[in-house]
Order: sequence, then structure tokens, then C-alpha cells
Amino acid sequence: MSAERASEFVSAIEAIAREAGELLMGYFARRVPIEYKGDVDLVTEADRASEALIMDRIQARFPRHDVLGEEGARRETGSDYKWYVDPLDGTTNFAHGFPVFCISMGLEHKGQLIAGVVYDPARGEMFSAEKGSGAYLNQRRMQVSKTTNLPESLLATGFPSHKRHKNPNIRFYHQITLRTHGVRRAGSAALDLACVASGRFDGFWEFNLNPWDLAAGVLLVEEAGGQVTGFFGQPFRLAERDVVASNGLIHADLLREFKEIFAGRCLEPLPDPREYAKSHQP
Repeated sequence: MSAERASEFVSAIEAIAREAGELLMGYFARRVPIEYKGDVDLVTEADRASEALIMDRIQARFPRHDVLGEEGARRETGSDYKWYVDPLDGTTNFAHGFPVFCISMGLEHKGQLIAGVVYDPARGEMFSAEKGSGAYLNQRRMQVSKTTNLPESLLATGFPSHKRHKNPNIRFYHQITLRTHGVRRAGSAALDLACVASGRFDGFWEFNLNPWDLAAGVLLVEEAGGQVTGFFGQPFRLAERDVVASNGLIHADLLREFKEIFAGRCLEPLPDPREYAKSHQP
């Protein structure tokens, strides 16, 4: 694939993302009603309208490309090209009026991610990358952070919208918080990955994500000089769903901490709120 062709894809994705972002901001101003896909998994008419717009634009410009979208958009023909689309990553934030959400679009060619965009319409921030050509924030080259020590790092993570009680991440959140400057949970995996790519976060991890959550953000991190693997250091694949991303400099230390947590070693106990209450009674 030529560099010109890859650049053409990035330009097209950015244009589609901006249009979808403008649509989302119109819905955001009106505070659209909340609907449920499951017990706590939200969806709004804005998600569906954004995905419909994106699908329409992709089909008009790239009619032979396959598509996998969060809200049900599917086109599976065996094409060499496949789009992974999250038309509104951060739906819970969006539905509650919290302005942390984005459009995430990644493009794969013969199994390799070649172009991706994460667009934050509330801040007007366009994160984009193409394979082999770097990553950019509003057309300015971006790089991962230079933090080398895990205790000095700021990380991000996320929690599932359903079956949270069966997800182990609260243990990881607790332990990693004690070993770093802190862990942020903003509610948008795609934006978290974009923030690793731009150096705002030094690392990110999460369990059980979907390809549309990850495709664009993973490429952003890698093209910004970072590292993306599974929890045990294995090469990252979209189908695996669990991800660890970092600036690369703290990656080995982070994986080492995860190994210890998985093994149940050196775990700090969760504090008992009853004991805290007793010690702080007037």
C-alpha cells in the first residue's frame, strides 16, 4: 500500500469523524433519553444516529470495505479492508452530560491496522495515525511520555458496564494505585489510549474490551512510540480483548506488577470501612 493511499484513508476518516462529532454535540446539548441494551449497558439515539451517518459515509466512499460497528452495523464480504467503528465511546458519560466521549474509527488491511482516528468533539481534539507515519493531535506530531519509573507514572483503566462484580479489575486498580502517582477512570477506552499516545497518561490497561474500542487507539499508541501487549506480554491482537498499553519505558515493570497480582503475591489488603468509621467518630 502506498503512503499516499494510507494518507487518503486518514483524511477520509477525519472528515467522517468530524461530521459525526458535530451530530453528537447537537444531541449532547439536548440531553437525549437513556435506553438500555442490558441491565446497565446504555445506548442512546445519538449512538445509533452517529453509526448510521458513519456507515453511510463509508459505504459511499469505500463500498467494498467491510465494517464492524458497536451498535450492530455489519458488513462481512471477505474484503481485505475492515473498519472498526465505535460511533460514541463513552455513552454513559454522554448520557449523563459529562463531556468525556469520542468517535473511534480504525481501519485494518489484511489483518494489520493501517489507519485510525479518535475524535473528541467536546474539546475539538483529533487524534490520528497511519501505519509507519506517526501519530498526530490536531496535525501536530505527538509522542508518548518519557516517564521511566512506575512510581512516578499516571495510569488509566476502565470497568465493564455489566457484571462488574465478576471482573477482577478492582483488585488491579487498588494495587496499581498504591504503586503509582494514581489511576484515572474516565469512562472511554479509546480516549484513554489516545491520552497514552499523547503523553498525558503513561499507561493504560483494561479487561474484556471489544475491537471497536481498541483498533484506533492501539495504532495511535504504537505510532506515537508506545507499546501494546496482552497482560502476559504476548503480542496484542484485537480478538484477545485484554490490553496493556504504555509509553514502553514502564511496560516491563507494569507487567511484572500484573504478574504478582494475578499470582496473589504482595497484595495490600483493602481497608475495612468499619474500622475507618470507628477511628473517625467525633
